[in-house]
Amino acid sequence: MKNTVIIIPTRLDAKRFPGKSLYKIKGIPMIIHVLKTAQKSGAGEVYVTSPDEKIIEAVRSYGGNVILTGDHPNGTSRVYEAFKKIKNNDIDLVINMQGDLPMLPPKSILKLEKLMRENKSPIGTLASNLNREEITNQNVVKVELENSLKENSFLKAKDFFRVKKNLKNEKIYHHVGIYCFQPFYLKQYVEIGETEQEKILKLEQMRILGKIDIKVGYCDSNPLSVDTLEDLKRIEKEMN
Repeated sequence: MKNTVIIIPTRLDAKRFPGKSLYKIKGIPMIIHVLKTAQKSGAGEVYVTSPDEKIIEAVRSYGGNVILTGDHPNGTSRVYEAFKKIKNNDIDLVINMQGDLPMLPPKSILKLEKLMRENKSPIGTLASNLNREEITNQNVVKVELENSLKENSFLKAKDFFRVKKNLKNEKIYHHVGIYCFQPFYLKQYVEIGETEQEKILKLEQMRILGKIDIKVGYCDSNPLSVDTLEDLKRIEKEMN
């Protein structure tokens, strides 16, 4: 029997936009919008995990599940600590959903889970079509593939980057901030430890690229992640 859990890591000390989790969109903290999106997917039980009591209290006030965690170098490491604290030995998939994606469609979360189960992949993520203005935007992470991504594809990631020259004829997509792990590979990811390339590029997925296959599925929308106050205002406008 399948047993998936969704864990949303977040903290107040975000480098590019401190405190963004509790900034309000239409009167509700952003992290609550993300929590509700995950819950609507129906993919599994949802938890928010954070080292910050203010976030913990905010999520509890909306009736959400929360797990207090210690200091971590990145969100995936935080997710692993939270996963170990969940008393359920039957969990076979762990979804790591970033806390700055309030407009990720619930159906996309469910699609990633389905692709993971159908393909028995160790790690999976999503990508959408890249807008022209995003190509030089360092806040937008890109994923490169060997072949074109189609509706039901689940293709191996070739590279992840923020900005790169010589993109002619390359299969480049907008990487969506959600991952799904089989628990064994989540543990392996954490045990590998932080790499120099990961630190330089500020992309945590680089530690496992080339070591463990990361499969990429197609997301038919282009959900904006909140990296700046301007992103937050844009999302609120779109929600209205």
